[in-house]
Amino acid sequence: MYDIVFISYNEALADHNFKLLCDRFPIAQRVKGVKGIHKAHIEAAEVSMTKMFWVVDADAQIVKDFNFDYNVDQYNLDTVHVWQSVNPINDLQYGYGGVKLLPKQLTLDMDTTTTDMTTSISKNFKAIKQVSNITAFNSDPFSAWKSAFRECVKLSSKVIDRQLDDETEQRLDTWCTKGSDRPYGDFAIEGAKSGRKFGTEQKDKLNYINDFDWLKKHFEETCSVSTYY
Repeated sequence: MYDIVFISYNEALADHNFKLLCDRFPIAQRVKGVKGIHKAHIEAAEVSMTKMFWVVDADAQIVKDFNFDYNVDQYNLDTVHVWQSVNPINDLQYGYGGVKLLPKQLTLDMDTTTTDMTTSISKNFKAIKQVSNITAFNSDPFSAWKSAFRECVKLSSKVIDRQLDDETEQRLDTWCTKGSDRPYGDFAIEGAKSGRKFGTEQKDKLNYINDFDWLKKHFEETCSVSTYY
């Protein structure tokens, strides 16, 4: 079994989700409070003792039939594997927020300047069509807005390697229109619209989406959802 590493950075449900993970998989380890997405994943690689390691985001709530039992053959040990997650606001089901299985050494050696970390660790990428978790990012207004903003910046700017334009546009449309009746759905839709615009018009500033201090300030300055004020 490959090591399981849970990565968190001040998420509201992080402690709860980590407990749920450990109740089923006691070997899970945690990287907590490391500033910067790239640095957090590098630290996760450092604590792992296996040549591949699982990454579980702090928002992830693992579904009952997912068991971390996937085994990689020797020809794919340099491949990033990403499972699907279910979006609790708009019901999209794809790799966003899903569990990842990463090659340890390539993660340690990754380029830390890239906007989308997951698809740039290796030239080899495999999307697994199995749901691993619900990505419960809608725990509070800022988390819902931030998650949608970051994802839609990446989608609209076309920085995700190997993305398909038609599929990307469909996902953007869904992010920007669906789920206002769900918890903090209005904030997610607002973040999605803002992220779509930012990714299209501010391509020289894409790395800002990995700076959580900047994201918090941008949220406070631009969010127009009335219930926030």
